[in-house]
Amino acid sequence: MPNRLALETSPYLRQHADNPVDWYPWGEEALARAQAEDKPILLSIGYASCHWCHVMAHECFEDPEVAAVMNRHFVNIKVDREERPDLDQIYQSAHQLLTRRPGGWPLTVFLTPDRVPFFAGTYFPKTPRYGLPGFIEVLEHIAAAYRRERTAIEDQNAALLAALAAAERQAGTATVPDATVIQAALTDLKASYDSVHGGYGRAPKFPRPTDLIFLLHAGDAEARAQVLTTLRHMAERGLMDQIGGGFYRYSVDERWAIPHFEKMLYDNGLLLGLYADAWALTGEAVYRRAAELTVEWLVREMTTPEGLFWTALDADSEGEEGRYYLWTPRAVADLLTAEEWAVAAPRWGLDQPPNFEGRAWHLGSPRALEAIAHELAIRPEVAAERLERARRKLLAARQERGRPGLDDKVLTAWNALTIQGLARAARRLDRPDWAEHAARAADALRARVWCEGRLYASWQGGTAKLNGYLDDHAFLLAALLELMQARFRTQDLAWARALADTLLARFEDPERGGFWFTSHDHEPLIQRLKPVHDNATPAGNAVAALALLRLGHMLGEPRYLAAAERTLALDASGMCAHPAAYPGLLCALREHLDPTALVVLRGPAGELTHWQRRLQPICPDHALCLAIPADVEDLPDVLAKPVRSYVSAHVCTGVDCSAEIVRFDDLRAILNV
Repeated sequence: MPNRLALETSPYLRQHADNPVDWYPWGEEALARAQAEDKPILLSIGYASCHWCHVMAHECFEDPEVAAVMNRHFVNIKVDREERPDLDQIYQSAHQLLTRRPGGWPLTVFLTPDRVPFFAGTYFPKTPRYGLPGFIEVLEHIAAAYRRERTAIEDQNAALLAALAAAERQAGTATVPDATVIQAALTDLKASYDSVHGGYGRAPKFPRPTDLIFLLHAGDAEARAQVLTTLRHMAERGLMDQIGGGFYRYSVDERWAIPHFEKMLYDNGLLLGLYADAWALTGEAVYRRAAELTVEWLVREMTTPEGLFWTALDADSEGEEGRYYLWTPRAVADLLTAEEWAVAAPRWGLDQPPNFEGRAWHLGSPRALEAIAHELAIRPEVAAERLERARRKLLAARQERGRPGLDDKVLTAWNALTIQGLARAARRLDRPDWAEHAARAADALRARVWCEGRLYASWQGGTAKLNGYLDDHAFLLAALLELMQARFRTQDLAWARALADTLLARFEDPERGGFWFTSHDHEPLIQRLKPVHDNATPAGNAVAALALLRLGHMLGEPRYLAAAERTLALDASGMCAHPAAYPGLLCALREHLDPTALVVLRGPAGELTHWQRRLQPICPDHALCLAIPADVEDLPDVLAKPVRSYVSAHVCTGVDCSAEIVRFDDLRAILNV
């Protein structure tokens, strides 16, 4: 019989709807029961595409013996970490304090009825394995400790709450760091570069898009070369799906050869903009191709009927990780002509030994197509045509397989990252069709998750839910700024202003500066966070600071500029002590110290489009380049440039604006591009 989770919109929670566990979603009913019965809470946090979450579910939560112990001793609560990042961040921090180890998913936390954690772990097997105790043993031990050691638990809880409260209190100063922290971060990050395989740090290797964005646009030739090499290896080896497009979550090895096969929307949104920038800087086909395949995947597999984007694809299919994506040489050869096979086999590594568990092939691009064409005595474009025919045949055959699970909820923050990536790629690569996808998604979000001045965090099955977080507001504001550069629309400008005002009114800390992760009217929790460190996605405070700087210059609005400056001063001591931990905030600091340039084009439609198409691939990263149609009226003073019978441009930096520019080459000279 289904439990309470059957009524939830989260695909992850619904995955557990038929468990014998008496699950509750997080909410007043479960918390009140724990208080009334004086029972500890077993809080399990995961997400729909998480491999080890599935493993623990099969081993423990689907097992009647385990479920009986859980139901006897605990009030059991399931949380989707993607819907409730506020809870996930708090209890991941608590796990680290309690265990002195980093957390992960599934996160397994035991709470007192007042929601304070007193024991934490991640994955537990049913029976002892991998050096871990069996879950039934853990459950019985925790239940006994809760009954017999209450004083010790209460003392530990008091210490934990004090530590969490201390973590909330960034010092806050009146001083924004100077440019020396940017140089220090550059030095530290470059030192961790893998000069053989690209990337930073050791296996497992994550893309770390925020680090790459900071490094690519740092004005440092060595950093730029490192990023371009990293992006090339990520695209040519196993991190990118060579057949269907899109990037996997991370590489389990240092060579980017074998990935963890889940595909997350946020990774692909962030990487899409990076690859577009790499192509604009170099003109090298590998970067353009990566962007094209990523958009192809987004449109084909991740777009809702409304034009929004689903959350993730599972790593598993038919009970095995990676099964959907793996091949054998025979299976591929049976699909291709001899000419196609002659190109595809060396290009994708099918002429080499198996690279996945000694039994299968995960496709990369270990050999250059030009070298293969030379060996076959054919032109490179002929080789490319044969490889593309082969790719499409494999894609069609793969789509007949059992597909990975789809997390079909829509998250506002992750959609915003994807809109931003699409819009940036559209203007860099001159793809107005991609701008149309971005605009359609923005319109769909506005219609579904923006209601009477309130932004919601999730939409699924026709229902918007959950109070929007800092990331939802900040990422969406940044996306609208990017979208306005690809296609200027007054409704996007109005929404950007409304989001900025909401950030200041409902999230800003008026005493110490910066923005809380949750709004002032959010559900009270045991900790209120003000995130400044980048993780898989950039820190909300970093994105808010940069977006407010740019919008402040665009509108001539000092309130936004002042809020951004207060945010940059929020954790100045931390930035100075560990600068490489703050790449997102350092991107904002760079634009605070060297203010955003605003480029405004006005003029007749046809000629305006021509100028825009020439400008957007070369528009500097620290500039906003807007082409505003002649019929747009009621603009803010900074944007309200005169409309002539010809295209004219104005470049403003801070309060200083250039004279009217009527030659494109003169505009290039001023921008130094």
